[in-house]
Amino acid sequence: MKTPQTTTSASGLRGEYGKVGADYTAAQEWDAYTPAMHDRWRRLYQAQAELTRRHGCRAFGEGLARLDCAQAIPRFSDANRVLEPATGWRLVAVPGFIPDAVFFEHLAHRRFPVTRWLREEHELDYLVEPDVFHDFFGHVPMLLDPAIADFLQAYGTAGARAMELGALDMLARLYWYTIEFGLVREDGALKVFGAGILSSAGETRFSVTDPDVLRLPFDPLRIMRTGYRIDAFQETYFVLDSLPELVERLVALDLTPFYARWRHTPPIAPGACLPGETTFDNLGETA
Repeated sequence: MKTPQTTTSASGLRGEYGKVGADYTAAQEWDAYTPAMHDRWRRLYQAQAELTRRHGCRAFGEGLARLDCAQAIPRFSDANRVLEPATGWRLVAVPGFIPDAVFFEHLAHRRFPVTRWLREEHELDYLVEPDVFHDFFGHVPMLLDPAIADFLQAYGTAGARAMELGALDMLARLYWYTIEFGLVREDGALKVFGAGILSSAGETRFSVTDPDVLRLPFDPLRIMRTGYRIDAFQETYFVLDSLPELVERLVALDLTPFYARWRHTPPIAPGACLPGETTFDNLGETA
């Protein structure tokens, strides 16, 4: 198979696609990781765990501790023995980006695709593509939270409808601003639950401490109209009152008329505050 093109990637990205199945899964091949790779993982883990103890949400810290993966690149089979009894999720190894329809199918059946290769030494601070550290360290601990577990399955189920209606870009923004770059309030402070932030040292600090970045209350319809950055820190973040809000606010939504109204409209620019909007810093709390 060729490297797939998706809404967020183009062919030419790394990953060995020659031996994958029809669902783009493959063996993790854990024994192929070298001692240098495991050492790189340990250093990445140590540095990021220190930051996430301060800025990560409670569910992330609890999930990371349960997975016990500080010393080496984790075996996905070991993680599955923790995940499946807890929330019914299991990990499947993939070579890198996979087609959107395949991704949705996995999520709808509580299978989370995890990239199996690890970034190179010169990529420790910044990586365009998701690798095993981003996917596992950033995403997998949150799969142990019931609200995130339920949201991801619902998101996967919604994917086919969004593709049918030509509104995939809109649905992708919901994933981007929550699962990848979401913030939540805990004990009067901003905390991170998005994997794109949790696996990035620079953005972990920036997202919750920068005084000038735009932070807005969680609003799924506003999110689906908002563009995002793939090459720099985000200019807008959306803040949940709690993780269960992620599911509660979406249950009653009928997205079909919303897609029909807005899918051909240019997205709101990242960092743009619309007239009448209340920013997080004006809600009586500070970052």
